Amino acid sequence: MVRRTRRYGPLLAGLSLLFVLPADASSAPAPASAFESESGVASAKHVAGQQERPFGAECRTSVEGSRVTAYCHNPYPETDHVRLHVECDRWWDIDTDATPVPAGPAMTVRLSGRCWKEVGSAWVTHHPEPGGDRP
Repeated sequence: MVRRTRRYGPLLAGLSLLFVLPADASSAPAPASAFESESGVASAKHVAGQQERPFGAECRTSVEGSRVTAYCHNPYPETDHVRLHVECDRWWDIDTDATPVPAGPAMTVRLSGRCWKEVGSAWVTHHPEPGGDRP
């Protein structure tokens, strides 16, 4: 009986941790930027004593074969610097991170990238204008 406990003890301890850990401790990836939200439209962090102000361009990303295209429209008065990230599916294919492109108020910008073969994933990050008056 002691041998079974030694053999299955670590397994049972590991399984019990799966049920005890809070939901926040899951392995889901965090947003790539402090200003990015799940809907693709970013929002400013809440600062004590100030209301949350909307921020960020809304981006639509499409993948056709090995090419990625993203269109980002910024409906807000602050400039949003958007950046396309492309992760290629093959281990030998080079992943790319484009340079940030400013999307001014009421402006739509086009971002593009590619892999040699298949695209694994693609996403856009948002950054406020450096030196801006954002809280």
